Amino acid sequence: MNAALAPVPQPVHDAEASLQAVETLLHQRLAALREEWHAGAEARDTVLGDHDVPDLLSDLVVAGGKRFRPLLCHWGWVAVPEAAPGTHDDMVAVGAALELLHAFALAQDDVMDRSGTRRGRPAVHVLATERHRAAHGHDDAERYGDSIAVLAGDLGHAEADDLVGELPSDVRRLWRRTCVELVRGQARDLADAARGGDGDALRRALEVARAKSGAYTIQRPVELGATVAGADAATLEPLGDYGRHLGEAFALRDDLLGVWGSPEATGKPVGDDLRLGKSTVLLALAEQRLGGTGAAALRRVRRQTHDEADVVTLAEAMVADGVRDEVEEMVEQRVDRSLAALDHHRLSDEGVAGLAEVARRVAWRQR
Repeated sequence: MNAALAPVPQPVHDAEASLQAVETLLHQRLAALREEWHAGAEARDTVLGDHDVPDLLSDLVVAGGKRFRPLLCHWGWVAVPEAAPGTHDDMVAVGAALELLHAFALAQDDVMDRSGTRRGRPAVHVLATERHRAAHGHDDAERYGDSIAVLAGDLGHAEADDLVGELPSDVRRLWRRTCVELVRGQARDLADAARGGDGDALRRALEVARAKSGAYTIQRPVELGATVAGADAATLEPLGDYGRHLGEAFALRDDLLGVWGSPEATGKPVGDDLRLGKSTVLLALAEQRLGGTGAAALRRVRRQTHDEADVVTLAEAMVADGVRDEVEEMVEQRVDRSLAALDHHRLSDEGVAGLAEVARRVAWRQR
């Protein structure tokens, strides 16, 4: 038989092999994107030089990160007992698309939050601002930096959509829902920060956590992997329950790390969510629990009239009054619920084991 026509064996259910395939595809797509970008340009960019928008996107994508999304996509695929033949490559494509979508979200979120660093290095808008100043640009350097970061994010989103565009229609529909939920969660996050806290703050904070972090990081990647494998509704139901509960745990852990994590481990400044008065479960619970100087600092944070001392006071008060411990308990409860959802006869033993291990990593991570 001609070797070119020989059937290609399906990859084993090895997470590392799938993640390596995702990395390879990302590098291939980003290299092709850079080539296409520069081939269509008549001259080098007068501010960014040869390190243009696709290069800034590539830096963000390959700089590291937890790769939870493609990992969960893999285990969602494995959890379907008899995955449709020939679907591993499609699952890898979705995993790579999720990382590009994540880069879109990071680049634009950093602009909105005015975050100076990401993954231990300057954020995209900061790098572009520095290039503008080095080129002695005449217009506003920060506006230029913000604009370039938005474009880099848009380019990542476009590349992600292109990866998913040739996949089956049920995968594309779930992908679109994932994108809509992500943007809606970010919009709600901005709205609640602008509005400040009130009696409904906890419900809204949980809504933001589910949409902005939980759904597109945990629940939808699992469901996308399973959908690629050909899962029916009865199989998707327990996987969706797992993803929903673990997604909330992920978002709550993010809140905790944002206040008490290590910048060296997280790669981003600690305390930014407090400084910005973001819609987090921590702040919503703090409004219900704190009194005295802690409550006063919280009011100033919500009104954005605070100073750095208020941020320190608020963080200390949330520890002293049990807010941090309460959120830790919420994480544990949601992890327990996610693991209970995996006790279902429709799921493969191998997939359940992999998803359970990811749940423990998500819940107790330090970055």
